[in-house]
Amino acid sequence: MADDSLLSFKEILVPKKSPLLLRLIVLVFAMVCGIYICFVCLKQFSVSTITTTRFLNVQVSDRPCPRPDLEDWEVPYVHYPKPVTYSRAECACHPVRYFAILSTQRSGSGWFETLLNSHMNVSSNGEIFSVKVRRANVSTIVETLDKLYNLDWFSSASKNECTAAVGLKWMLNQMQFLPHVGKTCGLVEDDRIGISLSGLMQHHEEILDYFTKKGVSVIFLFRRNLLRRMVSILANSYDRDFKLLNGTHKSHVHSPHEAEILASYKPYVNATTLIPELKNVQQMAAKALEYFNSTRHTLLYYEDVVINRTKLLDVQDFLGVPRTNLTSRQVKIHKGSLSEQVANWDDVQRTLNGTEFEGFLHADYRF
Repeated sequence: MADDSLLSFKEILVPKKSPLLLRLIVLVFAMVCGIYICFVCLKQFSVSTITTTRFLNVQVSDRPCPRPDLEDWEVPYVHYPKPVTYSRAECACHPVRYFAILSTQRSGSGWFETLLNSHMNVSSNGEIFSVKVRRANVSTIVETLDKLYNLDWFSSASKNECTAAVGLKWMLNQMQFLPHVGKTCGLVEDDRIGISLSGLMQHHEEILDYFTKKGVSVIFLFRRNLLRRMVSILANSYDRDFKLLNGTHKSHVHSPHEAEILASYKPYVNATTLIPELKNVQQMAAKALEYFNSTRHTLLYYEDVVINRTKLLDVQDFLGVPRTNLTSRQVKIHKGSLSEQVANWDDVQRTLNGTEFEGFLHADYRF
């Protein structure tokens, strides 16, 4: 009897565990574990998604541009510059071709360049090596060219994003010694027209190597009638000193009236040095053709472009840009017969008659 009482007392003090309570505890524990596991998984998924997204973005931005429909020989001349100063945006995969116009002063290169720049996809950036420091040595030349061809060179000709052809004008004789100004009858007496070779001719081997590696196409632009070129140089030099247009010197004009004023001056040509100077210019052009003959190039003459405008279509095909009508506001200064443009025409005529340069005496654009 006593044992039964003791058992009842223990049952009262330590009640039996309820199966419902245990199930509830297990359920709560399972829910906590589930929430924790879900949180960890979501966090890992989020990190993985961000990483994958970044990776995909990098892949898209670095994806190479699709190769345009080109012949195999054209591939080295097609480029996709990545300027550091701006983004080409939607034009990033538009191919760009590099070119250089090699010419001499007063050979129509300024006029020719304005024609090129009238094309919405062509940027010809002028005579950038007229600044001496840029042609001081090969390193500065290469640095300048790299900046130009990477589309980081800014000038009035820059087309920025959608440029399809970019280049410059480079003179074979970067600096022309000006003729001595004599006061005899108000005429300019041509004591000498010395030639100072540009960085192009001085470092032609290194520049040829650069053109070859970079795929730069060359446009040779010369003038057939070197006597007319000389008259233009002398007249331009005179205007630089005396500034006939209201105290302003202009190498190129945009109105017939201005052209008439500049053409009114008739230079005096030194007949004694005439033939040697003509030969010097001729030899310089021949050397340039020899130095850069291995490049992809085309040869143009100013007179041919004036007579036959279809030459400009050939140039656009050479540069790989869509054909369009090229225009220029420049007006030709010296027109008509040379006999009306030279003060001592009789001396010049006697000097050139019977020589290889006799053809220069004839009417404009007659060869």
